[in-house]
Amino acid sequence: MDWFIKYKEKLGIRYTTFHCLFEIAQKEKLKRVLETGTARGKKKYLFSKPNWKDGMSTLLFAEYAKLNNGEFWSCDIDSKNIANAKKFISSVNNHVNFVVSDSIDFLKEFDKTVDIIYLDSLDGSLDGSAEHQLEEAKLSIKIINNNGLILLDDKGQKTTLSTEFLLENNCKIIKENDAQLLLRFKS
Repeated sequence: MDWFIKYKEKLGIRYTTFHCLFEIAQKEKLKRVLETGTARGKKKYLFSKPNWKDGMSTLLFAEYAKLNNGEFWSCDIDSKNIANAKKFISSVNNHVNFVVSDSIDFLKEFDKTVDIIYLDSLDGSLDGSAEHQLEEAKLSIKIINNNGLILLDDKGQKTTLSTEFLLENNCKIIKENDAQLLLRFKS
């Protein structure tokens, strides 16, 4: 996992859960990754730049997919966020499947199975974020492979409903911190 060390300082609190996720993924040869909520960066004058406070997951998953001959889908409702993410990952992996769509619609129509799902499509501070993530979780267990990993971001009020649902539906928490929950699905 030499490729991941360079992100330790940048990821802050999220480092431990991402490290655990990628360590398991690499060991078990998990190759198909899906995220809801693309790394959008932040505006600095007229330009967008990476916002490591938000985790920059798209960059991490893109690099992981390239290094492991994997596939990666990233969905966001805002085409500007997708455009920014494409810039952020251009030096790492140009073979990412970007989709502009509401995450619920995207997950309903997704016709493949995946090994890793990262649910981070609606900021936890927004009304309805917990209900939104719960709907994503319900759809996610239909497309996650056995022993797959589900990572929830914005731990707290946003993750309460989805965590309860996932624990009741064959998932177990394997790592958590103040920002994220990592779960494993066993059918």
